[in-house]
Amino acid sequence: MIGSRRAGKCGRFILIVLAVASLACFSVPVLYRRLYRPVNGGLDQPSCPLCSCDCSPSSSLQKIVPGLHNLTLQDCGKDDPELAKEMEKQPVDVLAEELKLQEAVSLSRARHMNYSMLETKRLTSQFQKEAEKCATATETCEEARQRTEAMLTGEKLLTSLWEHRARSLGWPGR
Repeated sequence: MIGSRRAGKCGRFILIVLAVASLACFSVPVLYRRLYRPVNGGLDQPSCPLCSCDCSPSSSLQKIVPGLHNLTLQDCGKDDPELAKEMEKQPVDVLAEELKLQEAVSLSRARHMNYSMLETKRLTSQFQKEAEKCATATETCEEARQRTEAMLTGEKLLTSLWEHRARSLGWPGR
């Protein structure tokens, strides 16, 4: 019980500290601006004069980063002749090259697809020939089985005829 009372008191203390801190964070800047801002006829004056930025971008960049003048876009690809040649091309030429590349890729894919189709047709034809051979062999075997069955039936009839004659002549049989 004593521990829970201490925890409750500690929790309340933390909440009070957080409330006071958040109140200070929001109200102090507002009070500071109202108290220390100069007021002239109800209009606020800016704290500093307006800046006039009429400087050229290259000179301002050179002031910020002294070695930047070597990294301008005009010098881009200057040392690489292939890159310089590419950078000089017109957008229409670049698009035309892109279309030619896409056409070459599509032709390559079409050739690959045609080769795959021809290979598939060849394999299909080969499998059909094998299937026809199997079907022919099965038919031949079936015909041979039917002939053998017919011959066996004939032999059984002949055997039973000879057995009947032998019994009529006095053969005791089994």
